[in-house]
Amino acid sequence: MQRAFTVPAAPLLFAFLAAGAQPVKIPEPQTAVRWHDVSIENYRQHLNTLESLVEACAKARDVKGCDPALVGPDDRIAIMVGAKTEQRFVRYGWLRMLLSKAAQPDETPSKTSAAKEGKQHPAATAEQPATSLLLKEAKARLEGDLAQSNAPAASVPDYAREHAVMHDVLAGREFRNLQQETVRDSILEKVGNWLNRFFASAANLKAHSAWVGRLLVWGFILGVCTALVYSLLRLERRWRVRLTPDDDQQPAAGAASARDWQLWLEDARRAAASGAWREAIHFVYWASISRLESRRLWPADRARTPREYLALVAAEDPRRPGLSQLTGTFERFWYGGRAAGESDYKSAESLATALIGGGAPSEGGGR
Repeated sequence: MQRAFTVPAAPLLFAFLAAGAQPVKIPEPQTAVRWHDVSIENYRQHLNTLESLVEACAKARDVKGCDPALVGPDDRIAIMVGAKTEQRFVRYGWLRMLLSKAAQPDETPSKTSAAKEGKQHPAATAEQPATSLLLKEAKARLEGDLAQSNAPAASVPDYAREHAVMHDVLAGREFRNLQQETVRDSILEKVGNWLNRFFASAANLKAHSAWVGRLLVWGFILGVCTALVYSLLRLERRWRVRLTPDDDQQPAAGAASARDWQLWLEDARRAAASGAWREAIHFVYWASISRLESRRLWPADRARTPREYLALVAAEDPRRPGLSQLTGTFERFWYGGRAAGESDYKSAESLATALIGGGAPSEGGGR
C-alpha cells in the first residue's frame, strides 16, 4: 500500500518568499451599486465627472485611476413627455466593467500563443479591440449623452390632422357597415379553423390509409347533409304551424276565433237540447277550432277547410289525434249528410272538451 506524499508547509513558504514573490491581495467585496434620483442638472454634472474619470484612467492605467467605485450609483431622471412625467434609468455597469479591465495594460499576444489558439479555435483569431480604444469610445459615448441632455426636449407631435383624415376615411361608404368583431364572429372563425385542421389531418391520414381518409370525409359530408335536411324540415314545419301571429291585430270577422269558443259551445248545447244533433256536432267542432285558434296554434283564416286546419297541426302534437277524430266526425255528419244521434254528439263533445282543455283525448273518444 502506497503512502501519500506530503510536503511540509513551512519549507514551501520560505522558498516562495526567497524567490521574491509577493503575497496575493484579496480584493474587498464591493457594495451593491444602487441608483439615486437626480435632476437633469445633476445628471449633466455626473456625465462631466465621468468624462474626466475616463480621461484620467486612459492616462494612468492603474488601479487607483481606474477604480470602478469612482463611477458612482446609477441615475434615475424625471423627464417630461408631453403632459406626463416619466422616470428614465441611466445605468453605468458597462463603464464599471471597462474601468476594472483598464486597470491592467493592454496585452499583446505572442505569435506562438496566437498560432496555438488559431489551431484550437479558428474563431478566436479575430482581432479584439484594445482597452485604449474602448476608453476612447466610452468618452465619446459620454459626450454624446451630455449633448443629448443639453438638447431641447422634443415636443409631443400633434396628430389632430391625421385623426381628422382617418375619421373622414372611416366615414366613407365602404366603411359604413364596419363593426367591431363580435363573439359570434370569433366562434365562426374558430369553427372554420377547426374544419381546416380536420380536412388537413384527413388528407394526411388519406396518404397513409386511403380508405380511412375517405370514410372520414364522406362521413362528415353525410353528417352535414343530414343536419341541413333536418333544419329545413324544422323550418318548414315552423312556417306551417305558426305558434305566434304576425301582429297583434284582432282576427278577421269571418274567422272562427272572431267568435268566442264559449258561444260556439252554448249553441251546440242548445241544438243538442232541441235534438238537432247534426247542428250540435257542427257547433262543437267550431268551438274547438275557435279555442285552438285563440291559442295561436295557427293564424286566423276562415277560408280554410277542416282538412287544412288538421294539416297545420304538427304530427307530434298531442292534440292532433283528437282533432283528427273530431274532424272525421264533423265531415261524416255535416258534409256527408248522415243522420246523427245523441251518442254521436256525446262522442264529439267529449273530443271537443279535451281539445278545449288543452289535453289529449282518451282512446276511443270518437267513432
